[in-house]
Amino acid sequence: MHRVAYVHDWLITRAGSEKVLDEMLRAIPADKVYTLFYKEENFTASQVSKFPVEASFLNRLPGVHRYYRNLLPLMPLAVESFDLSGYDLIISSSHAVAKGVVPHPEQVHVSYVHTPMRYAWDMAYEYLRGVGGVKRFIAQVFLSYMRVWDYATSSRVDLFLANSRFVAKRIKRYYGRDAEVVYPPVDVHRFRLSGEVEDYFITISRMVPYKKVDLIVRAFSDLGIPLLVIGDGPDMGRVKSLAGRNVELLGKVEDDVLVDLLSKARGFVFAAYEDFGIAPVEAMASGVPVIAYGRGGVVESVEEGVSGLFFYEQSVESIKEAVLRFISLEDSFVREEIRHRAMRFSPERFRREFKNAVLRVFEQFSEKRV
Repeated sequence: MHRVAYVHDWLITRAGSEKVLDEMLRAIPADKVYTLFYKEENFTASQVSKFPVEASFLNRLPGVHRYYRNLLPLMPLAVESFDLSGYDLIISSSHAVAKGVVPHPEQVHVSYVHTPMRYAWDMAYEYLRGVGGVKRFIAQVFLSYMRVWDYATSSRVDLFLANSRFVAKRIKRYYGRDAEVVYPPVDVHRFRLSGEVEDYFITISRMVPYKKVDLIVRAFSDLGIPLLVIGDGPDMGRVKSLAGRNVELLGKVEDDVLVDLLSKARGFVFAAYEDFGIAPVEAMASGVPVIAYGRGGVVESVEEGVSGLFFYEQSVESIKEAVLRFISLEDSFVREEIRHRAMRFSPERFRREFKNAVLRVFEQFSEKRV
């Protein structure tokens, strides 16, 4: 019987990558899950709770779950401290440092990469924005170190799995490695078609700057077209100050309310530059056309003229133009067909493709190492 260890960056909140981990564990159960930080009470309803979890030494620091992100300089040391010698197969679920675990020569390591570490690579300058003087110099030196470490540890992986072709290209650019694409699971069965469409558009998002919800709110405030905004976060106050009377910010809502409101919307608006983008697929599962920023992983799920349309600048004017273009084409979108396109991203499909890829490479590498 083969022993399997999972390594996930941190288990603090049950967000997108943690839901992917749940489906991984359904496909291939673990003997143990390793993680840098673990907030156990947030995972009682998760697959993670069914397996032993070992957190790193950093998790013992007082009140660490409030400031864990500030410990990035110590994370490479922490992830390399895990003793995985008792396992045959290591599966890392990585958006930061998890892929940097140290496998033994006879072990097989498969890494499912949600994204290469963004703050070390393509978003480094965005993270440095507003930082000056000595702090900026120190940050630049540290990020340079992180890039060297991140590249060097890519050689510890036998097979990279990417959550989109977009991420696979970034893996190729930064690590010089090919990656097999296994699109993430979306709970498409949770959503439904509605028999009625009401007069509003909708966006659902965490209120953080890179989601660009402020641009969507400003565009609809200018147009005077009804918009519902679902979600909360640190940017909530600023976004609220930009909203006109036609824009309603609902904050967090119950799941059944979200499903109902989404199903009745005229269209879903998405302005973020994402590695994949689960929210647009959830909209599609509701039969709702998507108006999206046409870069990143969203171009792999939304089909122009079939399940939505794109704009190509993250600006108020581009969003306004796209919304008006959508209205002129609105009657051409077939909601049943949009929902059908979303079914390609079901959890069942993910589990099948993930399991097949992992077992195939495990057998291949195991034979070579005998």
